[in-house]
Amino acid sequence: MTSVNTSANFFVTLADQGLIRVSGEDAASFLHNLLTNDITHIPANGARHAGLCTPKGRLIASFLIWREGPDYLLMLSADILPGILKKLSMFVLRSKVKLADVSGERTLIGVVGVVGVACGQIAPAEPMRTASYRGGTAIRLDANRCVLAVPTGDGANVASELGTPGQLDDWHLAEITAGIPRIVVATQEAFVPQMVNYEVAAVGGVSFQKGCYPGQEIVARTHYLGKVKRRMYRASLDAPAAPGTDVFTPESGEQHCGALVLTAPAPSGGYECLVVVQSSGAEAGAVHVGSPTGPRLKMLTLPYTVE
Repeated sequence: MTSVNTSANFFVTLADQGLIRVSGEDAASFLHNLLTNDITHIPANGARHAGLCTPKGRLIASFLIWREGPDYLLMLSADILPGILKKLSMFVLRSKVKLADVSGERTLIGVVGVVGVACGQIAPAEPMRTASYRGGTAIRLDANRCVLAVPTGDGANVASELGTPGQLDDWHLAEITAGIPRIVVATQEAFVPQMVNYEVAAVGGVSFQKGCYPGQEIVARTHYLGKVKRRMYRASLDAPAAPGTDVFTPESGEQHCGALVLTAPAPSGGYECLVVVQSSGAEAGAVHVGSPTGPRLKMLTLPYTVE
């Protein structure tokens, strides 16, 4: 098992994430017409979560988006970046937009620390706000987490000033604790946005006041007409399991009723995860991983309420 950092303050180089830059005078409207969230009203110092869906409303990417001047930076899992960049490029047509993989130009650093300590000295205090930092941007995610996107040439210097280094698993655990999903290759097309709590205010990845985008009809219908039967929960498990692993409940029998979203080693032993599963099974505490008789999850609390 990978060791887990137990320090209250640490930083991690986010080597499993990458960046797409969207520039040009139509950048905002281009993204607004494709993604689940309102892009045109992101303030100059703002950041938002957003997703890209198939026409059937299934997420194929999740982004953290912020502005740098007239440009928009999209942070996403590196394993899906090439395919998503190609997909976005197909929609450019006559739009005055340029798309570029700029992962090599920036070092992405995740910082975990209470306000007033590590990232409290770097990023704005208000969640989902940004500030210029060392030729790049500091993005406040929540009370304990921020992301730095700094020029690659200065990445090592910035890291040397941040204190205790962590590992990717430490950041993944922080994502899980915060209840923030991230789409990777193994979970593409597995979930509609509501299944991963994307419309919950604490996540804020969907706007229901904007116009059409791919999959919007399905997402809106789910919101206005039907109860979401599968939701994302936080849980612990004894054995390791990868994102995308199917989960089962007694009610679903041999048919899977969800999948793991993210997993990471836990400081007290075992693992923690975010899991999308049929709500009735989660409420009964009878969710099994990998097969109907596989390891049983122990349900934990999220830092927000899901209605």
